[in-house]
Amino acid sequence: MNESGQGADQAEVVILGGGLVGMTLAIGLARAGITSHVVDNSDPAAQTAEGFDGRASAISTASWNLYTNLGMADELADKGCPIDAIAVTDGMKPGRIDFRPAEGEGSLGRMYANRDLRIAMYAAAAREEAIRFHPNSHVVARERGKHGVSVTLRDGRVLKGRLLVAAEGRKSPTRDEAGFTPAKWEYGHRAIITGLRHEKPHENVAWEVFYPAGPFALLPLLDDADGGHRSALVWTVAEKDAAAVLAMPDAMFLGEVARRMHGIFGRIELNSPRSSYPLNFHHTVRVVEDRLALVGDAAHGMHPIAGQGLNLGLRDVAALVEVLADGVRLGMDVGDAQLLARYERWRAVDTFMVATATDVLTRLFGIPGKLPSAVRRLGMAGVQRFSPLKRWFMDEARGMSGNLPRLLRAA
Repeated sequence: MNESGQGADQAEVVILGGGLVGMTLAIGLARAGITSHVVDNSDPAAQTAEGFDGRASAISTASWNLYTNLGMADELADKGCPIDAIAVTDGMKPGRIDFRPAEGEGSLGRMYANRDLRIAMYAAAAREEAIRFHPNSHVVARERGKHGVSVTLRDGRVLKGRLLVAAEGRKSPTRDEAGFTPAKWEYGHRAIITGLRHEKPHENVAWEVFYPAGPFALLPLLDDADGGHRSALVWTVAEKDAAAVLAMPDAMFLGEVARRMHGIFGRIELNSPRSSYPLNFHHTVRVVEDRLALVGDAAHGMHPIAGQGLNLGLRDVAALVEVLADGVRLGMDVGDAQLLARYERWRAVDTFMVATATDVLTRLFGIPGKLPSAVRRLGMAGVQRFSPLKRWFMDEARGMSGNLPRLLRAA
């Protein structure tokens, strides 16, 4: 990876956004022999610093296959906690669903600190000469023409390519400038993120507890160096209550958390600072334009209720890499409209189904009252007993359903 990009302003693809989706796309393209510029306005040293981001991500089986195929597995292997089961419950009342794969099928996924994912990603990118990385860089102009694209940076550099990819996240200026009109709305909720240390082991079980105010998720992490048991907490609260929850003294905050946990992990204590982010939904029907493709949260942002946001973005990556690589083998321009149309068709059904399902679940479990709760628990008990339906849900969670790109299949 050439970090400065000096003397090399021409590449086949210009990727705006060097986060977990954008840089992974560059790695996939490089391994397919396709050069790219990656422009990011952040500092990699800050992104990988201790304490920068306490978030953790659930990496599905398909996403793990992607990381394996891109040469990142060795670096990540001992840093992730397997998810051996997922317990889904309506307010810790009877009638929960337990998702657990059959013997020999492996885990339902792995939990990783985002920092560890970034470290492995930057290391993999550094091994690829086809990637020209431009950190701490700000875009001031984007142009798309009949024969190529160009991006002008604040320092005057001009980067040229055949295809522009927007991977800047939910507030993508490239998407907005291009005139995409996503369906979007605010949930009026905020996710409170922190790490917990607890008395009892989590036994590699992820908990999704639904309360009327929003989901309360406990995600298993590896034990710390002292053998302390750890989990990541994602607690959804109403936006109007978020400031008060963030301002609570630690003892009061832990008391509220413990009340919702019903003692499943015994005594708890905070293991990291609290942070938060607002929850909203957006989905673009179109994800391509002339010499432009959207990936990740630039195309679809959803509630974290099912932990599919990053995994959906990585599925975009795998599909786009395969489409462009196939085109290059046939001597086609990577910005060819036929290739982009194939990418859009491939991703349309998957992204729409996942986005819609997470929105429906959020609204369904947010209906207060005893009768809606009883109906939900009756439905969950039915899913628990009906093996084919449970199998379908597990395959969806693992990202192993549908027409999978090659990078998402086991090596």
